[in-house]
Amino acid sequence: MLVGLAFPGDSLLFIAGVAASGSGAAILGGASLNPVGLFIGAPIAAVVGAQVGHWFGSTYGRKLFDRPNGRVFNHEKVVATEKWLTKYGLGKALVLSRFVPFIRTLINPIAGVVHVPARKFFIWNLIGGVIWTEVVIGAGYILGEKLKGSVDKYLLPVVALIIVVSLVPVAIEFFREWSTRKHHS
Repeated sequence: MLVGLAFPGDSLLFIAGVAASGSGAAILGGASLNPVGLFIGAPIAAVVGAQVGHWFGSTYGRKLFDRPNGRVFNHEKVVATEKWLTKYGLGKALVLSRFVPFIRTLINPIAGVVHVPARKFFIWNLIGGVIWTEVVIGAGYILGEKLKGSVDKYLLPVVALIIVVSLVPVAIEFFREWSTRKHHS
């Protein structure tokens, strides 16, 4: 479960999309990824992973998240997630969380902890998983098709941009949290 915290999902999906494009063979030394397999398999993997997280949270989560001093898993995360789910609504929160690192990984078990019904979670998990994987892979695939032969010149800057953009919401939330605590102290 913790692999998702450090696993750069957005950039890996993007690179996989590039590797499945016409530039893929040049990047991979003659081999390429099967685009059909990638566009079908990635959403399945994303949805199954999130379902496992939800199941884990609903089955074992209270014990894990009730620890007051856990760095990653603690009661504050549960309260923050409940607030986020209430603020945005279940569907919007689950779909948008796919595009934010760390939250993408933690929202699934916490949704289980706060007793989001499995059926509702599955529906929004499916929608979010498909949108997220197809958009990110599709962007990589399109770039790979457009930049045949010169994609290696643009790949690292684009991946760096994806990483920076995906960390912006985390930085904003961290700053908001910090400023709120600073003003209440």
